[in-house]
Amino acid sequence: MIDTIIQIISMLFIFTGALFSVISAIGLIRLPDMYTRSHAASKASTLGVMLLMFGVFLYFIGKDHHFEPTLLLAILFIFLTGPIGGHLIMRSAYFINTPYTKETVRDDLKRDKTE
Repeated sequence: MIDTIIQIISMLFIFTGALFSVISAIGLIRLPDMYTRSHAASKASTLGVMLLMFGVFLYFIGKDHHFEPTLLLAILFIFLTGPIGGHLIMRSAYFINTPYTKETVRDDLKRDKTE
């Protein structure tokens, strides 16, 4: 009984992670400039992959009663590197004057760019 409940919960995590990954892919296609696309890629896909991996982690616990610590380490690694990488890509694109749509961006770094 408990194994079935854990498997259902793991399926919900996997489905939600896949949904976030699809939303991220749609954001990459539909958003207007590099900054908003990078935001969709780094934030939504990071959450999607983390949910997928956690669902797989729960699945292994529910089905085989096998604790897999490497999945937890992978979730932690993606949680730390995904948003940081997206931020650094957006910041470097800003400093090489990549154009952006005026209505979506407020320029808070303008004074840092002139220094």
